[in-house]
Amino acid sequence: MNKYMLILLCMACSLATKASSILVNMDEEQKNHLKAYGIAYWSIKQNAEVSWLLNYRGGSFLIKYNKAVEDECKTRGVSYEVIADGKVTGILNEISDPDVNMEIVKLEKAPKIAVYSPKSKLPWDDAVTMVLTYAEIPYDVVYDDEVLRDKLVGYDWLHLHHEDFTGQYGRFWSAFRNVSWYRDDVKQQETTAKRNGFEKVSQMKLAVSKKMSEFCAGGGFLFAMCSATDSFDIALSAEGVDICASMFDGDAADPNAQAKLNFNSTFAFKDFRLDQNPANYEFSDIDVTQTRNFTQSNDYFTLFDFSAKWDLVPTMLTQNHEKVIKGFMGQTTAFRKTLVKPGITVLGENKGASEVRYLHGEVGKGQFTYYGGHDPEDYQHAVGDPPTDLNLHPNSPGYRLILNNVLFPAAKKKHQKT
Repeated sequence: MNKYMLILLCMACSLATKASSILVNMDEEQKNHLKAYGIAYWSIKQNAEVSWLLNYRGGSFLIKYNKAVEDECKTRGVSYEVIADGKVTGILNEISDPDVNMEIVKLEKAPKIAVYSPKSKLPWDDAVTMVLTYAEIPYDVVYDDEVLRDKLVGYDWLHLHHEDFTGQYGRFWSAFRNVSWYRDDVKQQETTAKRNGFEKVSQMKLAVSKKMSEFCAGGGFLFAMCSATDSFDIALSAEGVDICASMFDGDAADPNAQAKLNFNSTFAFKDFRLDQNPANYEFSDIDVTQTRNFTQSNDYFTLFDFSAKWDLVPTMLTQNHEKVIKGFMGQTTAFRKTLVKPGITVLGENKGASEVRYLHGEVGKGQFTYYGGHDPEDYQHAVGDPPTDLNLHPNSPGYRLILNNVLFPAAKKKHQKT
């Protein structure tokens, strides 16, 4: 009889396990928010059933029980709960209440990720590659050769590394023109341009920008930070116009360049004015770095609240356990609000200063997100500073915004623009 009861008990436990789910909570009780995204990505790759519970406990993940997933949570140090079917039903009923600002999104396909980044070593790091590596989310590095050879067609999501798409080498000329890393970068960029049939680096970067624009318009997801945001739009607006001074391309810039810009070609910005002093560490008045009056102690921006049931996309992109995010600087720190195009969704801003920090928009069948600043956990990252150790910042709300974008393309297609 005892043996029979033991068998029944084991069977009951087995059935309970099969009928249960893993809840990866994303509120303040989560030990490692950043690696939790890696768990969600890994689970999708294993063909597990994964749902993103928008606005439920900080945007938690619900995964159909699988011992391999549970073991992976333990290995990566991610907090989780194993919950029975009855509790899952209660959570889903709570979320489906029309009066509650929550929603359920199925995550179906792990996006294939490309990071646009130079193969050479430059004296700064990139927040996106650091957090992808930390979260154990795989990615490929591509640069100008690959983009020009149409390699982007094999990817779903593209990140633009700290980059200058205008061909002015990041406007580092004034401070670093005699430093070896700068000179090496110029030489390598010029060699790549010639190899691809361009007379100038600016012409190559424009061609690369247009390939990226086509990638996005065709249904891709593009995410840019720091100088990749405004320099990308500036490059698109300046097609056929020489905006580079002689130290960058060997001849003078067009004195009428400003009047010839085409703002219809840009993704996010309009009516901006170029900074035509080549010694300035600035491209245009899109960025507010040189005119803002903040210190680390009072620099914050606020995420907007969106209707989860009606505004799924911005809701996904703003999932967080905190709504007020500490600011951080970059070559491009934040965007002047008056220069943001109508129709762009502002996701996060410092309203008092009219600074937009985080925005989203659509191009053709695709979507893009711009995020100002260089490193969410290094307030004023300088050239040559050591990389951030994310083991010290496993719950960074600023880095969470990056990873929201990484998972965004995995959402069930009915939630995406068609």
